[in-house]
Amino acid sequence: MQPVSKNKLPVPPGKSGCPINRSVELLGDRWSMIVLRDMMFGGHTHFRELLTGSIEGIASNVLAARLAKLVSAGLLTRHDDPSHRQKVEYRLTEAAIDLVPVLAQLGAWGARWLETTPELTVRAELLAAGGPPLWERFMAELRATHLEGAPTPRDGVLAELTAAYEAAKS
Repeated sequence: MQPVSKNKLPVPPGKSGCPINRSVELLGDRWSMIVLRDMMFGGHTHFRELLTGSIEGIASNVLAARLAKLVSAGLLTRHDDPSHRQKVEYRLTEAAIDLVPVLAQLGAWGARWLETTPELTVRAELLAAGGPPLWERFMAELRATHLEGAPTPRDGVLAELTAAYEAAKS
């Protein structure tokens, strides 16, 4: 496991010190955000799950590159899977979990301004409507799943989001 500073991610300095530019440099490619989304909302933690679970159809070489980028940037950690010698499990770091409000706002904006799939839109709308209290509950749930020693919350947001998604699909 790669150590990550508690204050800043281990990302080389860019040309600009602008926080928006630095964030876009790190997260601005499509696939990095999709991998984080699929880990947060799909519960995917293994390469094969991320490869087959992506509705956008990410190529295996692109997925491998994005996972390596996200690990080196301190947004994911990589762990040997005790169930299989050749399997690796990826986990979100606190920095990645802290992106939940950003993804919630991005989803709400997309649901409002773009043509989207109804069953995926309902999840974005629920996250937006729940606002910061719901985001905090979801982040606590992600911490319990991905960070060692984090307390387990009593109610799960992911189950609520998944149920709304399944109901909208029917």
